Amino acid sequence: MSVHKSEGSIKDAEHGVSSSASSSTDIAAHIGVKTVEATHKVYGKYSKWFLFVSLGLAAYIYSLDGTTTWNYLAFATSSFGDHSLISTIQVAQSIIVAVGKPVIAKIADVGSRGTAYSIVLVFYVVGYIVIASAQSVNAVAAGIIIYAVGYTGLQLLTQIIIADMTTLKWRGLVSGLMSMPFIINAFVGSNIAANVLRGAGWRWGYGMFAILVPVTLAPLIITLLWAERKARKLGVIAKGKLADEVPSVSLARRVLNTAEKLDVVGLLLIGTSVALILLPLTLSQSAKGGWRNASMIAMIVVGGVLIPVYAIWDFKFAKHPVIARRFVFIRSVVIASVIGAADFVSFYISFTYLYSFVLVVKPWSLLNATYFAQTQTVALTVFGITAGVVMRFFHRSKPVLIAGLAIRLLGCGLMIHSRGANASDAEIVWSQLLQGIGGGFAAVSLQVSAQAGVPHADVGMVTAVVLLITEIGGAVGSAIAGAIWTTLMPRRLALHLPFLTPEQRAELFGSIYSASAYPRGNPIREGVILAYDDVMKILTIAATAFAVVPLFLAFLVPDWYLGDQQNAVDNVDLAGEKVHNPDVPSSTPAVSEKV
Repeated sequence: MSVHKSEGSIKDAEHGVSSSASSSTDIAAHIGVKTVEATHKVYGKYSKWFLFVSLGLAAYIYSLDGTTTWNYLAFATSSFGDHSLISTIQVAQSIIVAVGKPVIAKIADVGSRGTAYSIVLVFYVVGYIVIASAQSVNAVAAGIIIYAVGYTGLQLLTQIIIADMTTLKWRGLVSGLMSMPFIINAFVGSNIAANVLRGAGWRWGYGMFAILVPVTLAPLIITLLWAERKARKLGVIAKGKLADEVPSVSLARRVLNTAEKLDVVGLLLIGTSVALILLPLTLSQSAKGGWRNASMIAMIVVGGVLIPVYAIWDFKFAKHPVIARRFVFIRSVVIASVIGAADFVSFYISFTYLYSFVLVVKPWSLLNATYFAQTQTVALTVFGITAGVVMRFFHRSKPVLIAGLAIRLLGCGLMIHSRGANASDAEIVWSQLLQGIGGGFAAVSLQVSAQAGVPHADVGMVTAVVLLITEIGGAVGSAIAGAIWTTLMPRRLALHLPFLTPEQRAELFGSIYSASAYPRGNPIREGVILAYDDVMKILTIAATAFAVVPLFLAFLVPDWYLGDQQNAVDNVDLAGEKVHNPDVPSSTPAVSEKV
């Protein structure tokens, strides 16, 4: 850490935990932060620029991945006749993305940033190889789950390194700038995705990243590992290991120590609980007997029971809990987590089937439909950078957060009217633009608000915890979308296409290839459009209802001053020196705001 032991004890008291409890819980995180601070001392002018360039390459490949591969899922599932399983796969992916974040954060703290990036790379490559060679929809789902660990790790580690290297007044802007590739790839990626789908096919769309990701991440991993090795060689980092990791300790003991530090039991409990509650919502129509199937009810009941079990484990027995006890008493962390979760619930309810919706309902080309799907991403990126600029000069994040969530609610509400097949193209595009503008303001300001409320040693884990809960919200949103879609779509198809056989309607339900094969004006295509329109109306109303919650909660977020501090709790800069904060008298240590 960049502060003395006495100062650490003060902060422990401020966060409502005893010094001994804190030291036992945080020693790994503190050593991780010391390692990061030590590596920055060995960077020269050129090596630091090389680090920034390498980080930019990592951000670019993350962006290219995000703007291309998600387009392929509808076609991958449709090729096996299981288009409706999109939401089930996305729920599983969201759970892995959520649960994976604390694991990656702890590896980055207990080990190093370079080690964590190396592990992330392995999951990335293996996952895409599995997807590209899949011979069933189950194999596609398995590959996406493996790849999700790599994808979430790359996202999280990039944000942690940005937090390591920037003060509060610059953090929002730098974080926004790291998303700039999304602006370019909204167009480049859309063209790549459209051409891949028309040519090589979705398998190569996934498979090419098994080659591209290692090439683009290699410079960053090499730079980080080089800095860590050089710091140890020069004695800036002690060459020894933690006391419980000395060579004399048995392999079994080391494995157990690692499991304790990662809180494997807690992660399994929370992941299993969320999965058992949400997956039945998306599988109720395909399971034999539907909700009359006893296993469906059993899954939800067991999932519900595991929630208090997880809470008891993490708060009473876990030595290194996923969500540290003190985080529960920090207002900015708690509210940021709930806002993120509710916002993701809203987003995924309306977005899970939006691409499929426009492909079937709108007379757009594949390329134009892909451009449309990137509208919100481009707006989010541009206005995320704008939010960073505003916070840099006004030194506050709360007004930006409130404004962003209000704009996002407006865009969400507009979708209720604009989602129709006969609505103007401008109206439906504006609904996505407004959500992107508001989302950009909200995402950047929310992350900075959460990170500002904790000491440097906690930044990595708090970032992971907020994203963990946020991603669980995404899983909930996907599950709700899947439940609505799989329940209502067969009924609406039966209502609007009564002249078709059940088998023909099942084919239309299971594949967008079949649903979009008929030309506009054909009775079957028009019936499908009416069915899609009816279901999307319900989805957008539900999404708008959930979008109200974050706006109200935003008024409760602490209004931190964003200056030259690494965080607003102990008000020290990146070198560990005290800096000015107009919200705190110079003679009084900063105190974090509690719930």
